[in-house]
Amino acid sequence: MAGAGKTMGIILIVVGLLVGLIAALFFGSGLASGRALSAMILGFGLVFVAVVLPLMGVGGFLFIRGSREAAEMAKLAKERKVLDMVEAKGQVRVAEVALELNATRDQVRDYIYDLVGKGLFTGYINWDEGILYSKQASELRGSNKCPNCGGELELAGKGVVRCPYCGTEIFL
Repeated sequence: MAGAGKTMGIILIVVGLLVGLIAALFFGSGLASGRALSAMILGFGLVFVAVVLPLMGVGGFLFIRGSREAAEMAKLAKERKVLDMVEAKGQVRVAEVALELNATRDQVRDYIYDLVGKGLFTGYINWDEGILYSKQASELRGSNKCPNCGGELELAGKGVVRCPYCGTEIFL
């Protein structure tokens, strides 16, 4: 369940604060009624160290971890949307993808490279024209010619071949 870590973290922090407040009021009223100061300080210290700090610490950890998971889930959702757009249309302008995702061109590029690295996308992109094409890997692997200009391709990285003539990048 997305967001459960953040929610649980907030709940634990609030419970920790409430327990600390109740303990402070309880021991403060004991001190006001004339009980021994050292016993009140010791009791409050024990409650604070044994209950309040662990609750707030675990709550803070869960909140931070939940926030990171939410950010990662948002990134994965955007990558999925890029993949869906390209697969549905066969080709899509990078500007359209960026506009649809409310992202920059560099972020779209990072999403594409991440999808290629995960083995989820094959195709090619012409950065000059700003068009992303979906192609089957088998269609692209049989040739060392650029599908855009026919130039000789060269290896640019893991799963990426680049045309030195027109700048098209092919993802295998």
